[in-house]
Order: sequence, then structure tokens, then C-alpha cells
Amino acid sequence: MKPLKVDVTLGVTELNGIPVVSSRKVAEVFNKRHDNILRNIENIKGDLLKIEEIKWEQNFIQSSYMDSRNRCYPEYLMTKDGFTLLAMGFTGAEAMKFKIAYIKRFNEMEQYIKSLAAARMEFPEFTQAIKQVHEEPKHYHFSNECNLINRVVLGMDAKKFRETNGLGKVSSIRPYLTAEQISAIEQLQRADIGLLLAEPDYGKRKMLLEWYYSKISVKQIGA
Repeated sequence: MKPLKVDVTLGVTELNGIPVVSSRKVAEVFNKRHDNILRNIENIKGDLLKIEEIKWEQNFIQSSYMDSRNRCYPEYLMTKDGFTLLAMGFTGAEAMKFKIAYIKRFNEMEQYIKSLAAARMEFPEFTQAIKQVHEEPKHYHFSNECNLINRVVLGMDAKKFRETNGLGKVSSIRPYLTAEQISAIEQLQRADIGLLLAEPDYGKRKMLLEWYYSKISVKQIGA
């Protein structure tokens, strides 16, 4: 499987479980002045306060940043709805390309947040299974097991994935995976909980997980 080529320039990140993007980043990507973007957002604010259809403060979160000279300036962190309202005013083929890319990125981040929440719920069972296999489990026992699954699904461990896609030292690679890859990893994690107890041999578990992944892949293609 070819590694996923990731565009990390869009700046969509997570804030309290919600995907957001900085107004500064949007100005940079769409090649616009940030003060003009702020002015557009203030105009949107006035219109929203009149119709009261969409919560202004929930979709345009006031924030600030420091420049290289430690001077503080305002910015906004926008949700998907906030970004969509702003981007409605951007016209042209190039702007359309970036609008589509942003919508896709927001959807991917939403999927990542949901998947991460599900993974956290299953971590106690995963951790407990590792503890039952190793009398004195070390931190690398858990990372080894996670990377076993990464190698099956991605063809490489997390470190190599970061290097291949130029991600630097991001704490998690999940935001940069496709929905199909995340789903496959979750299914293999659940399967590995049982395998850890039934088959302690690492190589044999890898063979079984590879076989299981091949079955998952066939089903996804046929879906």
C-alpha cells in the first residue's frame, strides 16, 4: 500500500473535541490579508446576531497570537460551520479548490476525533491484555503492539509514517490517516486483545492479523 500523502498546510486542528482552523491560517492559504479576514468575520458576526440562527461564539472563537516581537494580535478559531460562512465569499477556481480541500480536512478531523474517543474506551482492555501477557510490562510492550497493527495496515510503524509524510513530531498519526485506515486499525486492535491472550508469539499474531486485515480489505472493496 502506498503511504498517504498528507497536506499539512491547512491548519485544521482540535479544540475541546471540535475541529477548528485559525483565521490566520485561512488568510495564508487563500492568499488574503489577515486584517481583511478579521473584517469579514466581524461583518458575519453582525449578520448572525441579527438572525440568531447560528451561535456566533460557538463557531468563531476569539483568540490571540504573539508575533516574533512578542506583540499580541487577535485571531479567530473557526469551526467547520464558521469556516464555511467565511469561505462563501471567496470566489474563483483556486479558492474553490481550497474550499473543497478544507471541507474534506474538517470531515477527516471529525472522523479522527470520533475514532480517538472510541480507541480511548478500548485502551483499558488492550492494556489489561498486555499486562496479562507480560509479568512486568514495560512502556514499549504497548508501543510494540500498536506498531504491529500499524505495520499490518500502513506497511510501516508510526515513526516511519511520520518521516515519510513529513509530519515532524506530532503526538499521534491518527489525524493523518484515511477513514478506512482508522477503521481497519480499530478492528485489528479489538482482534489483538483476544490474540494477546491466546497467542503470545509475536510473529504468529502478525500472521493472523495480516490474514484478518486481508479479509477486511476485501469486504471494503466489495462494499
